[in-house]
Amino acid sequence: MQHSEALFKQAETLMPGGVNSPVRTFGSVGGTPLFMERGEGAFVTDADGVSYLDFCGSWGPLVLGHRYPEVQAAVEDVVSRGWTFGTPVKEEVALAALVVEKLRCVDMVRFVNSGTEAVMSTLRLARGFTGRDHVLKFSGCYHGHVDCLLVEAGSGLATFGTASSAGVPADFARLTATMPLDDLSGLEQLFVEMGDKLAAVIIEGVPANNGLLIQTSEYVTKLRELCTAHGCLLVFDEVLSGFRMPEVMAYEHYGVTPDLVVLGKVIGGGMPVGAYGGRRDIMQHVSPLGSVYQAGTLSGNPVAMAAGYATLKAYFETDVPTRIEVLGNHLETGVNKVLADVPGLGFVRLGSLFWFYFGRSEAPRSAANIDGSGAAIFARLHRFMLNEGMYLAPSSYEVGFLNTAMTEANLDTFIAALAKAKKEGMFL
Repeated sequence: MQHSEALFKQAETLMPGGVNSPVRTFGSVGGTPLFMERGEGAFVTDADGVSYLDFCGSWGPLVLGHRYPEVQAAVEDVVSRGWTFGTPVKEEVALAALVVEKLRCVDMVRFVNSGTEAVMSTLRLARGFTGRDHVLKFSGCYHGHVDCLLVEAGSGLATFGTASSAGVPADFARLTATMPLDDLSGLEQLFVEMGDKLAAVIIEGVPANNGLLIQTSEYVTKLRELCTAHGCLLVFDEVLSGFRMPEVMAYEHYGVTPDLVVLGKVIGGGMPVGAYGGRRDIMQHVSPLGSVYQAGTLSGNPVAMAAGYATLKAYFETDVPTRIEVLGNHLETGVNKVLADVPGLGFVRLGSLFWFYFGRSEAPRSAANIDGSGAAIFARLHRFMLNEGMYLAPSSYEVGFLNTAMTEANLDTFIAALAKAKKEGMFL
């Protein structure tokens, strides 16, 4: 780790915490963050030349693995002709057409540069369309660092939230109501109290930024019904879950139709891309057609659009969901066999997302039911797995990602490393 340590020491003098995104510091798992220099297929290689089987996948975009040949060729082709113009380009039309063709709830789409920007724009659109100001989010769901969504629950069922970050005005937070996931009666009561004030309800397609909190179909269906009855928009944030489900999107997994959907990560193939889309009558309120303003200098950048198009084209042509299910079942069977006699440690998976949970006999569905004491166990496991050549996201609350560059043999090495960790008492 000599080179990573030297780079991090320099970075700490130049950037807050030495990073450009907080969780990268390894703060919750200990040690020095690894600086990566190369990716190839299922592996990343750090500044010291050490390779790791990569279960972080740039936090989700790389469903095809690193440097997928067709994606790289598409990027190189665009760059050879110029990489930004500030004008319309054919690549954005191609990606938009593919998104509209494949996602039944999307009649029109607008591209931006990140998931956070897409969420921010979506909520502005929802407010402009409905003429209402308030939104509802759920504890345990993360929607980027949008001011009005950096909110933690207040006291009581339907009270407004309080800011969870310095710099977020209290008045912003007061427009956001919060409540726990997996509380059907509480959800119904909240809509009785304030349903007609809500512009939108936003939920992660599958909450996967604070554990993998898979909701019941009954709960999500009721949420759809309540939104319809009260005239507020249902927004599915599919930045993480989109193109990672057996049914492609989480809303298809639950069998509901959101009014608006937020996209990111996979849709850009690893380039900075976000998007939002939905019903035509709603999307026509976005400027220049409507009065809801949103713009971006690099939105629709041809490099990012080409990478996204090549990724989604390969995704559908090679039937990625089917291959992921084969890999996922293989991993799940092996891991569950290792953990069968380990009390208080479990494994949950949906599509290409997986997560270890602690202190429970079954996977939690709400943030309040996550056993925080498991963070110390995960920190030990994270360091152990690094030494075994496995790169997991450096937080016990973050999910792992599978990609189609992985093989069953790769996953067997992970399972074997997990069995070794168990034998050496990592879970005690």
